Amino acid sequence: MSNRPTEARQWVRDALSHKQPVRVPMDFGSTAVTGMHVSVVAALREYYGLEARPVKVCEPYQMLGLIEDDLAEAMGIAVKGIFGPKTIFGFSLGHWKPWRMPDGLEVQVPGDFNTTVDRNGDILIYPQGDTSVPPSGRMPKGGYFFDAIIRQPPIDEERLNWEDNVEEFQPISDQDLGTIRGTVSEAQKTGRAIMLSLPNMYLGDIALVPAPFLKHPKGIRDIAEWYMSLRARPDYVRKIFEQETAVALANLEKISAAAGNHVEAVFTCGTDFGTQHSSFCSVETFRSLWLPYYKQMNDWIHAHTTWRVMKHSCGAVEKFIDSFIDAGFDILNPVQCSAAGMDPQLLKEKYGNRIVFWGGGVDTQKTLPFGTPSEVREQVLRRCEIFSRNGGFVFTTIHNVQARTPVKNFVALLDAVQEFNGVK
Repeated sequence: MSNRPTEARQWVRDALSHKQPVRVPMDFGSTAVTGMHVSVVAALREYYGLEARPVKVCEPYQMLGLIEDDLAEAMGIAVKGIFGPKTIFGFSLGHWKPWRMPDGLEVQVPGDFNTTVDRNGDILIYPQGDTSVPPSGRMPKGGYFFDAIIRQPPIDEERLNWEDNVEEFQPISDQDLGTIRGTVSEAQKTGRAIMLSLPNMYLGDIALVPAPFLKHPKGIRDIAEWYMSLRARPDYVRKIFEQETAVALANLEKISAAAGNHVEAVFTCGTDFGTQHSSFCSVETFRSLWLPYYKQMNDWIHAHTTWRVMKHSCGAVEKFIDSFIDAGFDILNPVQCSAAGMDPQLLKEKYGNRIVFWGGGVDTQKTLPFGTPSEVREQVLRRCEIFSRNGGFVFTTIHNVQARTPVKNFVALLDAVQEFNGVK
């Protein structure tokens, strides 16, 4: 099922340029929003008869598994991902050690992945691996991934200071730049297209607002309070976005020098604007509060690099797509076709020549985990038919592949993509 790597890179480049590629390129594992739960990665390694070894957890918040090159080749993946220098819990990948999932699966976790178990049997994880401070994440007993623990003290409006919400936005270190330079160089050897996740450019990503990476977060860190602040404290939010953007622009200059134009695409922002049936804010709020800052960052990227920029937003975001494009985003992910107003045919006809759909390949809420292999095949083939016309499509699922997804269903997905591409 493997692709010739240099051809796979060209397929991605053609798709990003809205040209019809020879084959629809496929991505799994290049970002924290296009990955697979570690249990699914382990099952696929066994299915393909690859070397038996514990899978590495490359994103500990969602417990995503690293798709190493042997599995990527077996699956026919066309994209190589480079994660940011730190995980969401504030520690680096590496110095691997063994850890056991609640269901007994043996995995490898980063050396500073330190946990305890509370009286309820929940697993607690700590910012920067420091067990002397309050935990910042919780995996419920019998669960498969972590939820953020809100650690915001009571808000005193008289003392509320926007600077408390920007302590994480720092100049990138020379060490982290060296890591990026080295990983880009290594990724080039795979021959696949490169997706680079850029740090600290998230502008209110709700997964990061609670700051699971900080030992003692200050400012507005409660999710509900943050959403209310969009209306109640817009000037406070703007101050945060202004500072984040200033740091991001300075970091972009350094990161682009380290990575060069060997990178095809970058993932900068995972802020969600859609729910299953509605949205978290109006288009007017998006355009006044977010768009100017997104545009500054994206304009810099387009003026100084050849990178394409990916915007992740779950949910019913059809009404935002014109604004995403105006903000300078080239790619939309995860293309949640099950949400209101997100009909694939409508999206392709209305926006297909102006934005790349990186996702939408199959539903991970119902079809992939709970459907039959034939239902998976049918949906994959139909989505490929719609989204791939005239390029502008990279196949992946709608967000990450969840734990306990049947291997037979995932193999049906892979077979359907290959069938569509005319590969036996």
